[in-house]
Amino acid sequence: STCIAETGDVLNAPLPILSSLGLCEWLIQQCKQMGISRPTPVQEKCIPAILEGRDCMGCAKTGSGKTAAFVLPVLQKLSEDPYGVFCLVLTPTRELAYQIAEQFRALGKPLGLKDCIIVGGMDMVTQGLELSKKPHVVVATPGRLADHIRSSDTISLNRIQFLILDEADRLLEQGCTDFTKDLEVILSAVPAKRQTLLFSATLTDTLQQLQSIAMNRPFFWEHKSEVQTVEELDQRFILTPEKVKDAYLVHLIQKFQDEHDDWSIMIFTNTCKNCQILAMMLREFNFPTISLHSMMKQRQRFANLAKFKSNVFKILIATDVAARGLDIPTVQVVINHNTPGLPKIYIHRVGRTARAGRNGVAITLVTQYDIHLISAIEEQIRKFTTKSAFCLKREHFQIYIYTVL
Repeated sequence: STCIAETGDVLNAPLPILSSLGLCEWLIQQCKQMGISRPTPVQEKCIPAILEGRDCMGCAKTGSGKTAAFVLPVLQKLSEDPYGVFCLVLTPTRELAYQIAEQFRALGKPLGLKDCIIVGGMDMVTQGLELSKKPHVVVATPGRLADHIRSSDTISLNRIQFLILDEADRLLEQGCTDFTKDLEVILSAVPAKRQTLLFSATLTDTLQQLQSIAMNRPFFWEHKSEVQTVEELDQRFILTPEKVKDAYLVHLIQKFQDEHDDWSIMIFTNTCKNCQILAMMLREFNFPTISLHSMMKQRQRFANLAKFKSNVFKILIATDVAARGLDIPTVQVVINHNTPGLPKIYIHRVGRTARAGRNGVAITLVTQYDIHLISAIEEQIRKFTTKSAFCLKREHFQIYIYTVL
């Protein structure tokens, strides 16, 4: 296989342009309409390889443009042969499936693209009917698609030209045994002669084993700064006693809203219960707050996410179900209400802000029980600006303590 490792140091390299990637003019125009003027590193390296017919494995951080790195070449190839189910994308979550389909629709508008989303929580009969209409692109979670293949002889995936595994590391994290079984079922239904593309935020040993399903001398590209966070991100943490942590949180939000009333804030917490409690607390302070966690019904999760993306609500409290893959471009601030247990979870959480070259702020509330956790994170990212996000004196947030407690 071909291995290309990028250090991320491109300061002295000329900036690439879209037309240098071999994309059609109509796709370049679609990109420009969507505000994409120059390719990101993962797009620059992977798109030409995919257009050449190579299998491809790309590892790049959240917010680096991985989705467009496979959507654009697939659409170009589809425009040459627009018949039947052309592309199958497997992804770990329902929200990410909808987001990928949305990008296919937006960029593939001139083709009259037909897509189909196959995820859990929806009626299987309705989904089966959609599949029978031979959409160009099927975006699915593996478990639900495997259920369809097992229960029906009518699903035809034998003309697929592209099999794409997006956020492949997360697919494996969700339970290797189940995913492996589902993948075997899916692979038995798709042709051996196809292009296989794997995209991921991190490279793991298990993920490298997945290369065995990439048949055509896989092109491999990894951005070597994956363990880091982006330069535009202002990262800080506040040391706070556990007892008054929520008062600190309220004060921070009030400060941001007073100084930047158009900013959106995303708060991460570690459990569904904490997510619900925090949302109720912040609403008591009349902050426009909405939540996103795995115990919600799917329809409610989509509705809440849409309200946050459209700025109806400025504050989103989420568990890690929303920490990866969801592109919410308006977030200026990420607050970690709990210190993440692993550096990679921290990196994925704060990846919600400072995306695509924009600036952002990430603040982590660190209690007396979290010192070892923040030390591990600091050792990996080496980028905390200061030990305190702001000069916070007790009198600044004293008014909130009694209300919170």
